[in-house]
This record gives sequence, C-alpha cells and structure tokens, in this order.
Amino acid sequence: MTASRIPSDPASPPVSSPVWKTSPVIDYEPAPQPCPTPSSAALHRPSPRALRAHRPPHPHEPPPPRSAVVFAETALRQVIEVIDRRRPVAQLRPLMTPVLVECVIARAAAPRTGSATLRRVRVRSVDTGGGEVTAAEVFASFSRSGRVHAVAGRIDRHRDSWRLVALQIG
Repeated sequence: MTASRIPSDPASPPVSSPVWKTSPVIDYEPAPQPCPTPSSAALHRPSPRALRAHRPPHPHEPPPPRSAVVFAETALRQVIEVIDRRRPVAQLRPLMTPVLVECVIARAAAPRTGSATLRRVRVRSVDTGGGEVTAAEVFASFSRSGRVHAVAGRIDRHRDSWRLVALQIG
C-alpha cells in the first residue's frame, strides 16, 4: 500500500508538510564506571580450567583400520572437489550410496566463491559388538574463502571395501 501527498479533492487547500516534534530520550543506563586494574597476581594466575589435551582413545575402543582412514580422506576430498565442480560426479558413485550422491549434486548446484581445501580428517571406530571393525565415524574440516566448515559422516564395510553411508556438510 502506498501513501500519497496529493489531496484527493482538488478544491481543498494544499497539505503542508508535517511538523515533527521530538523530545529527549531518557537515559536508563547507569553512568560508566572505570574497572579496577587487576593485580599482577591475578594476571599471572593459572587458568581455572586446564586446556584440554588430545583425548586418548577409549581403552575398549579399537583403533580404526588404516584402510578406513585412507578411504575417509579420499572420499571426503572427492566430495569437496565435486561440490567445487573440479571433479565429475560419476567418480562418487562407487564411494557412497545413491541418496548421498543426489545430495552432493544438489549441494554442487549452489554458487561458490573460491575452492575448498580439506584441512583435517579424524576417523573413530564404532563399536558394533563384534571383534572386527565394520563401521567408523568420520569428522573433518575444510576451508573455503577464509572460512572453516565442518563435515561429519559414517562409513561402513561394503563387500571388500568401505562405503560412505551418511554425510552432513556444514
């Protein structure tokens, strides 16, 4: 809906511009007070919580097989290259389920600025109850245009190799 300043009746006198009246806004905030300077003992005090060190694997959690780690790094690098349109999507078909391939294709349709670089990949075994590791969780980060993004997924044993069965790209 639009407003008009043209009078609807040509015989009526012209409308003058409105007169604006202002009043001061009451300041509800207290007056700023300077903070006291901290003592040197307070500045050199150890942090109340120590920095977290790298978490060692759980003693009952078997380490992921080397083949799972290599597969995860390769698959995620190829997914990022398909999203950046540097690699054809046909190369993803043997690595992941068809539903995930469609999701990656949809993600690749969005406009991109700059190319992505895989930064870090972590793989953690999933306890499936048996002695052999048949599934693993994958966590990774990649950077694009100065921003860092996260990727998470799951890989499962598929015949004699691995297959990406879940993927979340942030």
